[in-house]
Amino acid sequence: MSHVTLVRHGQANTHAKDEISYDQLSDLGRQQARWLGDHLRGTGDVFARAYSGTLQRHRETAAEMGIELDVVRDARLNELEYFTMAQLMDQQHGIALPPDREGFIRHLPTLFTYWREGRLEGVPESFEHFEGRVRDVLGEIAAGEGRAVVVTSGGLIGMAMRVTMGLEMQALAHACLAIENTSLHRFQPISTGLCLTLFNAVPHLEGSERSLARTHL
Repeated sequence: MSHVTLVRHGQANTHAKDEISYDQLSDLGRQQARWLGDHLRGTGDVFARAYSGTLQRHRETAAEMGIELDVVRDARLNELEYFTMAQLMDQQHGIALPPDREGFIRHLPTLFTYWREGRLEGVPESFEHFEGRVRDVLGEIAAGEGRAVVVTSGGLIGMAMRVTMGLEMQALAHACLAIENTSLHRFQPISTGLCLTLFNAVPHLEGSERSLARTHL
């Protein structure tokens, strides 16, 4: 098994209310990705393989990072459709998507709970399907030869932590809320599976001159 480094995409369209309009990097998101690429090259962090989801923000992040490998695009690395499910929860249960981060902190674990319990009708995929595809693709990438870098999304990174660490729902929600744009998360193989050795690292955004470039949404 091989080390796997997951990278959350750069900041996307923070004013979006649906999946399509969210799926594009902001100017800051592009800069975050360029800084990350520069940092990895500067520290000699070399990867043998590269992967990303098929979403536009994944592809744009990988391109701005300047990954000098053929990037394998795999739809199993795509994000859950949060906006779609938020609209369903509003329609079916009268729980609206909040306009601010504080409201979102309460909204996310509620949505995850309704989703897992099957209380949302017409969802794009079940909670169990999302969990299964994350487990499968992470295992397949880890089983390959050489260190791998994977550009994906925060919800998928949180689920990767759940399937490797057994996180309960509240811990899963807290993990997802903490994940910053272009953050690094590394899983190291050990005899019993994959062990999380790095979480939410943003060395390329540290320092006072880039403090305002750190984003969550």
